Amino acid sequence: MENIIVIMLLVILAESSYLVAVNTKKLSHKKEIRPIFVDTSVLIDGRIIPVAQSGFVSGTLNIPRSVIGELQFLADHADTEKRSRARHGLDVVTELQNMPGVKVEIFQDGSRAEEGVDERLLKLAKKYNGSICTIDFNLNKVAQVEGITVLNVNDLAMGLRMAYLPGEKMLLELTAKGQDAHQAVGHLTDGTMVVVEHASSQIGQTIEIEFIRSLQTAAGKMMFAKSTKPVVKQNQAPKVNKTTNKQQNQKPPVQDQKQSAPFRNNRNQRQNNRSNDQQSSQPKQFKKRSDQHEQSFIDLLNNQK
Repeated sequence: MENIIVIMLLVILAESSYLVAVNTKKLSHKKEIRPIFVDTSVLIDGRIIPVAQSGFVSGTLNIPRSVIGELQFLADHADTEKRSRARHGLDVVTELQNMPGVKVEIFQDGSRAEEGVDERLLKLAKKYNGSICTIDFNLNKVAQVEGITVLNVNDLAMGLRMAYLPGEKMLLELTAKGQDAHQAVGHLTDGTMVVVEHASSQIGQTIEIEFIRSLQTAAGKMMFAKSTKPVVKQNQAPKVNKTTNKQQNQKPPVQDQKQSAPFRNNRNQRQNNRSNDQQSSQPKQFKKRSDQHEQSFIDLLNNQK
């Protein structure tokens, strides 16, 4: 009988120890997920929306009430540009709250932060062992000094930036043909495919290319480039300068026509000026001045004759 009691006690002790171990493991796992306190600059920037949609935000986005109070203050009292940006930040908060799969909580810490919103965020991150999501350069530096984890959207964007931008040059080995007959294909060190235009004759060579544009798809990214070395087309007939042949075949104009052309133009000009003067409603003094100017121009031409 005593042996049975001892066995039962041992079984109960084993089950209780197992339950305690499982619960402590769950609690420790919950403690690893630290809260994220969102700054005003991130909400005004708006790039937190695609980051949250992609599912890379783990944990709950805690937006302090003091941050919303600062946005409301800017939307009511700031200049036109700051008002529009603050209203955009409030719209971002609403969009985050309506986004499925993203947990957003309004952390009630008071509508106004007397010590400043940045100082309030630092205090909340220290108190609750959380991190700060911001793009403010100064707040980022202060948080690093205080030993607080910072989620900087600018750093994330720079990390996801393509290694090569349009206009940059590099050496690339062309390994295969492209989809079109004139294209050649090479690959970067990270596996990105580069399509080089008008380089099919250089397959198997390492040439210098210049990036033109990039294409980002759900399957990955692809870049387009051109060869910096111009492709010389062979068996090309020389171009004939038609203008020189025409000038050579033309007969020289007659000398009398050269001499009479200015006078004909002068006669037509005088007739046009007279008809315009008759139809216009300008004062008589202006007509006299124009006639005198016309007569002086005729006399000058006659003297040159």
